[in-house]
Amino acid sequence: MAAGAAYAAGGQYLGVASCAGSTCHGRAEGNGAVVRQDEIATWQEPSSASGAHSRAYAVLSSLRGRQIAATLGIEATSSGECLQCHATPAPAAARGPRFQLSDGVGCEGCHGPAERWLATHYTVGGNHASNLAAGLVPLENPQVRARQCLDCHFAGSEPGQFVTHRVMAAGHPRLSFELDLFSALQQHHDVDADYVRRKGDLSSVRLWAVGQAEAVRREMAVFRDPARNSQGLYPEFFFFDCHSCHRAITDGPQRRLTFETNPGRPIRFGTPPFNDENIIMLSVAARTLAPAQAAKFDEATAAFHRSMGQGRAEVAAAAQRLEAAAGALSDALSQRGYGGNDAFRVVAAIADRTTAPRFTDYAGSAQAVMAIDTLLNAMVREGRITVGAAAGIRASVNRAYGAVESPESYNPAGFRSALGQAARSIEALQ
Repeated sequence: MAAGAAYAAGGQYLGVASCAGSTCHGRAEGNGAVVRQDEIATWQEPSSASGAHSRAYAVLSSLRGRQIAATLGIEATSSGECLQCHATPAPAAARGPRFQLSDGVGCEGCHGPAERWLATHYTVGGNHASNLAAGLVPLENPQVRARQCLDCHFAGSEPGQFVTHRVMAAGHPRLSFELDLFSALQQHHDVDADYVRRKGDLSSVRLWAVGQAEAVRREMAVFRDPARNSQGLYPEFFFFDCHSCHRAITDGPQRRLTFETNPGRPIRFGTPPFNDENIIMLSVAARTLAPAQAAKFDEATAAFHRSMGQGRAEVAAAAQRLEAAAGALSDALSQRGYGGNDAFRVVAAIADRTTAPRFTDYAGSAQAVMAIDTLLNAMVREGRITVGAAAGIRASVNRAYGAVESPESYNPAGFRSALGQAARSIEALQ
C-alpha cells in the first residue's frame, strides 16, 4: 500500500469539486473564520509553485510530456506509469461521480479519500481526532507527511510510483526532495494559534530533519528491493550520481579528471558513486540534533558506500543497516523538542569543515542550498531574525543558488565558497 493507504482504506475519492464550495474551501479571498477558505484558489494558482499539484495532469500533454510518452511508447494521459503521480492515484472502483483525473494531484492526493471524513471535518462539534479516525491523513505528523510526499517525489509501492533511469532518459526531470521547502511552497493554511491548539506546532527544523531521514529510509528500502534495484543485467542507474557518467569525455594524452575525492564515500577509483544528497544532509541533522546517533549513522553510511565494491549481497545487507539507522534517526528527530538556535546550528554545520568537503557533486550541493534557504525562511517565520535582515543577506544565498544553477556550469570549489559565504552571513545575524 502507498504511505497514506493505512489511513484511507475503504473510502471513495470524491474529487476537488466536493471541497470547492464557497462555504468550504472555494472562496476567492482567504477570510474564513476558522480556516482561510481560499485553499482551492491557492492550489490552482497558475503562476507559482503553490499551483504545481493542480498542473500535474496538464503537463502530461505538454511538449515535454508528449516527447517522454512517445519515447516510452505509452499514452501519458492514460498510463499508470504517469497517472500514479500526475493525478490523484484513485483506483477506478473508488472514484466518485465528481472525481476527475484532469484535476491533477487534488486535495485527496495528500489528505486521503474524503468519503468517510468529508462530513466530519465541518460538522459543528467535530474535531481533528474524529477526522483522523474517519481516515484523514495526519499530515501534521512529519513522518507521515514525508512518507506521503515521497510516494511521488521519490518512489512509492504502487506500480508507476518510481521515476526510473529509463523514464529519466526519456526526458523526465531529476527528482529531489526537501520536506520543509516543499511544504512551504504548497502551504494553503495558516499555522495560527488555532492550528497549533488542534494539531501542534510545525517546526521547520523538524520538518527538514525528519524529511531527510525519511528520504534516506525510503531510498534504502527501494534500493534493496530486488524488483526495483536493477534493469536486467544492469543496476538501476537512478540511484547513482547522474553526473559521474553524464559529463564531458575527452580522449587525449593529457588526462582530465572530472571528479573530486569525497571523504564521505570510501569507494574504489572508477566506481560510480551512489547519489547521497539526502545522506549528507541527514548526517548534518544527526550531528547537530541527535548527536548520540550520529556516529552510528555515519558508520552505516561508510559501510554502505564500501559495499559497492564488494557484491550484491553485501550491498543489500549494508542498505538494510543504513535504512534502520535512518529510521532510528527519523524517530529521534520527530520526537525531540525544537527551539533556541537549532536552525543556526544546522546552517553552520552544513558549511563547516566536516561537511563542506562532501559537496563534490551537483545533486548534493543543490540539496545544501535548499536547506540553507528553507532554514533562513524558518528563522524569519519564528522571529529569530527580521525580514529586513534576511533580505540584506539574500544576495549571499542567491550566489549559492547561482553556483548550482545548472549541472553544466557546476564547479565544486566555487560552490563551496558561495555556500560558506551564505552560511557566514546567516551566522552573523545570530
